[in-house]
Amino acid sequence: MFSHKLNKNEIHALAIGRFDGIHRAHRELFKHLGRRGGILIIDNNSSTVTPKSRRDEYISHQCFYYNLADIKDLSAEEFIALLKKDFPSLQKIVVGYDFRFGKNRMSGVDELDKIYDGKVVIVPEFCYDGISIHTSKIKAFLASGEIFQANRLLGREYSFVGKVKKGQGIGGKVLFPTVNLEVDGYFIPSDGVYAGRLKIEENVYDSVVFIGKRVSTDGQFSFEAYAIDVDIYVKEEDKIELFFVEYLRENRKFEKMEELKEQIKKDISKAKESLKICKIYP
Repeated sequence: MFSHKLNKNEIHALAIGRFDGIHRAHRELFKHLGRRGGILIIDNNSSTVTPKSRRDEYISHQCFYYNLADIKDLSAEEFIALLKKDFPSLQKIVVGYDFRFGKNRMSGVDELDKIYDGKVVIVPEFCYDGISIHTSKIKAFLASGEIFQANRLLGREYSFVGKVKKGQGIGGKVLFPTVNLEVDGYFIPSDGVYAGRLKIEENVYDSVVFIGKRVSTDGQFSFEAYAIDVDIYVKEEDKIELFFVEYLRENRKFEKMEELKEQIKKDISKAKESLKICKIYP
């Protein structure tokens, strides 16, 4: 991490993009920045793989933001003029090969190289195991429950942070005690049951995670996690991080609580096997 927090006047190099996933390909761009580099994020306030509040966890350079609504009608020339005004010491722009900018995204890397009078670094397509990495691809994997594939492209285990909220209250009585979470601003994986990890402060617990409607009980949508074989204490409004490791099964309805409990036991057993693997680091 760079200890000195740079202001706009000190920035010599900018990587520009949406950066709403912070994945392996994004980190290839960041390698070209240097110590006086910064990252300009074009934010459209949508649900993302890596929300604004957490991007600093995965980025060592100073982040700056433009709201898409404020710049979407600028021509390519006007956008570059805005950059030079806001970052007066700017000498280098770093973008991906598929970077688009200007009104209606009419301009690309060729126009950028012509319009901007400083250095332009165009980072080529980055693939991992033959897969071209894009946030849209990661979202597609998450949407279909292919968590392991999404994690490989991210270079880390997908996670989100949620606030503890009150649940039904039946888990600890007739099933297994779960932590219920309220989650906002994240791209949500497919409904179903997952092997995951639950992080409370600095402690990490192997877990079974459920996303979807509780079709066997009250029919309400929920995010729930059971810390395997561990008693944990949390209170409402506590913030907890939930990591996804492997998709176990789809959500389905059980007519009797005993049938659901037996299935959860099977989920726990399968999750234990899945969670023996190491975390995926950048």
